[in-house]
Amino acid sequence: MPKINKYQDISEIDREAKKDLIDRHSPFIHSADTAKAGEPFEVTVKMGNEYTHPDDFDHYIESVTLFDGDTMLAKATYVPGTLGNTKAHNTTTFTIIPTGKKLNLVAHGYCTKHGIWEGTPKEVTVEA
Repeated sequence: MPKINKYQDISEIDREAKKDLIDRHSPFIHSADTAKAGEPFEVTVKMGNEYTHPDDFDHYIESVTLFDGDTMLAKATYVPGTLGNTKAHNTTTFTIIPTGKKLNLVAHGYCTKHGIWEGTPKEVTVEA
């Protein structure tokens, strides 16, 4: 089982280099707080909030995966140079069809140099 690095609040970190490392590798989920059952629902995952990530041949975000709890909902895979070989926020929008009463969304981002990173989970209420 690979090690999964988890996001921690960077305001509590003293060293700028550590803040940069944590933030730019963490996936942040952006979506509405409620969804309609059976209707398309957009979830955007942005890698990094304050800091951008490199897009080099040997150091880039290779994939972004969206889960509902332990169930994988969607995955996007990238090749080096997708972001023009510049530092940027890899932003991926997934469209899912929710069922059930709630979604427990969790995102993972995979960096080719620093491994798997998990962001802060987001709960979405699903209305009938």
